Amino acid sequence: MISNIILKYLLVFFVSMVPLIELRGAVPLGLSPLLGSALPIIPLYAVCIIGNMLPVPIIFFFARKVLIWGADKKFIGKFFTFCLEKGEKGGKKLQEKAGRGLYFALFLFVGIPLPGTGAWTGTLAASFLNMDFKKSVVAIIAGVILAGIIMGLASFGVFGALGTIFS
Repeated sequence: MISNIILKYLLVFFVSMVPLIELRGAVPLGLSPLLGSALPIIPLYAVCIIGNMLPVPIIFFFARKVLIWGADKKFIGKFFTFCLEKGEKGGKKLQEKAGRGLYFALFLFVGIPLPGTGAWTGTLAASFLNMDFKKSVVAIIAGVILAGIIMGLASFGVFGALGTIFS
């Protein structure tokens, strides 16, 4: 039988792989008493980062191809075409605004935990912009680490305490 602690790590690992939830949901889950007790922070972050980064190469190299393939299909074509157009339009807009700081913009996009941002969306944007894979992965992993730090601080109530102190 698998030990309870391994099950907790497996849960946060898989939660960190889920689009839209990613590490931003897995870190607070791992730090909460919801699982019985909080997991140790360093191994928790390592498991969440690995889980969040695991889909990145697949998304980068294949998601765009799947969208292009499905754009002319009967039931999924409209949605896939919408995704392609939205991705290309958003990518061009980001590129115009960021200029030479595109990888830094990608880092911030992934790192600031807002709805619709994260490693999945950032990787898809990098793919649409034909950005360099290695540089994109570095920016995305740095962003994932930043998001993890922000979510960890939020989970510990640091932002609420700062708001109380400075208000």
